[in-house]
Amino acid sequence: MKRNNATIRVYQSIPELITALADDMMANVRDAIAKRGECNLVLSGGSSPQKLYEALASPDYRNKIPWDKVKFFFGDERDVPADDPENNSHMARTLFLDELYIHESNIFSVDTSLSPVEAARDYTFRINSHFKGREPIFDLILLGLGSNAHTASLFPHTAVLHDTSATVQSVFLKEVNTHRITMTAPLINQARHIVFLVYGKSKAEAVRHVLEDEYNPEQYPAQLIQPAHNSLHWYLDEEAASLLKEERQT
Repeated sequence: MKRNNATIRVYQSIPELITALADDMMANVRDAIAKRGECNLVLSGGSSPQKLYEALASPDYRNKIPWDKVKFFFGDERDVPADDPENNSHMARTLFLDELYIHESNIFSVDTSLSPVEAARDYTFRINSHFKGREPIFDLILLGLGSNAHTASLFPHTAVLHDTSATVQSVFLKEVNTHRITMTAPLINQARHIVFLVYGKSKAEAVRHVLEDEYNPEQYPAQLIQPAHNSLHWYLDEEAASLLKEERQT
């Protein structure tokens, strides 16, 4: 199903959804390595990708690609210490990266020992350095969706939604009195492949707002993710897709 230049894929169960996405991710990673010698992969935080990370670290996938040729980045990060369970990098390491013995030089974590502004500036610099002055185009970016329609740390009614630079920025969330560090929408939209992983009934209303309501990214920030020329895919389970007008199973 196509909607707003996005491909919508709906699965009957979460295990089917995770397997399909893991298979497609492996194909994208292998293609990037074959074409460019490495894959630059951006991981998501939150609870949704945890099942995916566990699957990718399992015997079914761990030997399917040369993981040493994959560079791992993070679309956003919480302003918490690196060893805090709420830290996105810590979660991904625990469930995924450590299980595959990924070398530290292949993991680009946000340095949360710095202030949020400094951390964002430092991460932008490290990304640009990695791409050696070329436009930073990631091969694959994995995204989740909050019940308030945020993605990465692009939250409703925050200044970062209006940032037109392909960079990493800090954002202050008044409602929870905390900072986040996030890739901007322009940086995300440069990626060759962008994937949303969303499941559960609690996300159904946000999915409907983002995919079917009038364009209002101030209220529904995930609507900003609209790559002009590259691929955008939504992987949903039936519950997350239950409020869409046109639902189909794959």
